[in-house]
Amino acid sequence: MGRLRGGLLGLALAGAGCVLAGLGQASTPHRVEMKNVAFMPRSLTIHAGDSVVWRNEDIVAHTATSAQAGLDVVLAPGAEQTTAFPRPGVVKYLCRYHPNMTGQITVER
Repeated sequence: MGRLRGGLLGLALAGAGCVLAGLGQASTPHRVEMKNVAFMPRSLTIHAGDSVVWRNEDIVAHTATSAQAGLDVVLAPGAEQTTAFPRPGVVKYLCRYHPNMTGQITVER
């Protein structure tokens, strides 16, 4: 894919609300499972540009929600979704349906 065409594709996806880790840049995927009404692992440290694959292993729906970070992953049982974290910082999140279900992702440079 040409440089201009790839850049336009990235702009189109970003405009559609997708978070990109960076075109042509490798991202390391990490997993967070929603299981037994808990996030596993509850705390995770990743690098800027890495992604998190959220997977709901429970029999009820869950979310991973952080108003501060603009994060709102909503998953039915058995579903999964990937989110990229492009900037350093600490993202604290919870399940809107089960507020005692909390977690944190630390994004380092």
